[in-house]
Amino acid sequence: MNKDSKIYIAGHRGLVGSAIKKNLEKKGYLNIVVRTHKELDLTNEVAVSNFFASTKPAYVFLAAAKVGGIVANNRYRADFIYQNLMIQNNVIHQSYKHGVTKLLFLGSTCIYPKNAHQPMKEEYLLTDTLEYTNEPYAIAKIAGIKMCESYNLQYNTNFISVMPTNLYGPNDNFDLEKSHVLPALIRKIYLAKLLSEAKYDAVVKDLGVSNIIEAEKYLSSFGVSGDSVEIWGSGKPKREFLWSEDMAEACTFIMENRNFPDTYSDDEKEIRNTHINIGTGKDISIKELAETIKKVIGYKGDFVFNAEKPDGTLRKLTDVSKLHKLGWEHTIELEDGIKKLFQWYVK
Repeated sequence: MNKDSKIYIAGHRGLVGSAIKKNLEKKGYLNIVVRTHKELDLTNEVAVSNFFASTKPAYVFLAAAKVGGIVANNRYRADFIYQNLMIQNNVIHQSYKHGVTKLLFLGSTCIYPKNAHQPMKEEYLLTDTLEYTNEPYAIAKIAGIKMCESYNLQYNTNFISVMPTNLYGPNDNFDLEKSHVLPALIRKIYLAKLLSEAKYDAVVKDLGVSNIIEAEKYLSSFGVSGDSVEIWGSGKPKREFLWSEDMAEACTFIMENRNFPDTYSDDEKEIRNTHINIGTGKDISIKELAETIKKVIGYKGDFVFNAEKPDGTLRKLTDVSKLHKLGWEHTIELEDGIKKLFQWYVK
């Protein structure tokens, strides 16, 4: 990419997209194109076609997606598969039709089977059954990978798929119902600390409610009080977490330095599993994660693990050897990232 190349970031307001935009601007890329959902509905084929025809981006970062945690994925199954398929189909196909030089498609490590060997290598894709709660989302992302591969093989496009592990960072979603585990724990533990210190005005302000009685009633539905914080599941599942700005750096590195043929070996008879895992190669149990956040925030209460709630997959650790061979490794370790994100949230 040249510094004046026209670059379209789909999903620039999200966790990943905003980090990519910030990273590109920091590196001096001057011609970045963005559209809000109100300005461009990516599920609308005609609107996306018209956008590409008029804008003609040379590079595309496809970070737009409908995302959420276990509850949202399981409850809104139709929304997750439909919206993600439509977004991907439209952006990838129009990138082909309008001669985009290179596209980077962002998926998720939930594409791997529920009982995949650990750490998960790219070759484990489609070798077994997916985890049930996020199956519709995972299938959509697998379709995106195969779409990129197929267009590359049939039309000689240069579309690369990357599969990030669990991401966290600035502009994260802290909604107590729909957010992922790390930001949800940060907010729950922070609010519990405020309650324990009788800082009721801060609790009311954070939640946007009328008074502390209303706030405490709402928080109790999530198992949050001054004395304790409820955490879904046993606390035993292990997860890997990557700072979103590290992810953005990885994406920019791949777009600047790598192409589709770099994602597979020349001696492969069948070209498949060309996607790239992006992560740290390190994981931590949910219990250990909660204790780390507790230490960072300074909360003195207890944790109550609700074993009646689902754990999800017991372990999801990426094998990042392919990424390392391509020349990139993460820089922000988890505790440092938690400190940075907590400071960002409070601010």
